[in-house]
Amino acid sequence: MATDLSELLAEIRRLEEEVENRWEALRQSFGYTLEGHKVRFAAEIRRLHRYYRTGLLRYLARARPFNVLTAPVIYSMIVPLALLDLSITLYQNICFRAYRVPRVRRDHYFVIDRHQLSYLNGIEKFNCVYCGYGNGLMAYSREIISRTEQYWCPIKHARRIHGAHAHYEKFADYGDAENYHAHLERLRRELVSGERQKSDTDE
Repeated sequence: MATDLSELLAEIRRLEEEVENRWEALRQSFGYTLEGHKVRFAAEIRRLHRYYRTGLLRYLARARPFNVLTAPVIYSMIVPLALLDLSITLYQNICFRAYRVPRVRRDHYFVIDRHQLSYLNGIEKFNCVYCGYGNGLMAYSREIISRTEQYWCPIKHARRIHGAHAHYEKFADYGDAENYHAHLERLRRELVSGERQKSDTDE
């Protein structure tokens, strides 16, 4: 069993390295490099990007009326999103400290970089920042909630669910009364020690 697990982990590492190599090949083909959180394009690529940028007046003139009319509804969502961000961050800083569960790092989930693309105009850049924040917040919140679920109620559902989070497959089987509490304690220990080791490695 241990040998099988070691082989599986080695295969996962190999695939992760292959994915990173393919990302690097894509970066080279589109002429940019990464320096921390900053994206650097070659000068000729930036000039080409600016050539393809749609000016604000032409962009607004081409906009569909329903897109313009619904824009205030879309942008008003920043209020509940910001409240969720504040409350979920406060929650993990209070409760995860009490549980000794490692806190979720924001920079693993919030990636705001599309505004650095010169072929986007000001409105498009703003939209990309907004969508990047919203989707990053959902992923960040989901990881916090999934760690909470692993700590308090790591039981699979009776029915198959779509889009299960990354921790779900480790949960106890539905109806396994005999092994549940042992499973719960094991998953709690794994969460406290395993997530902390993973977090330290990623720093």
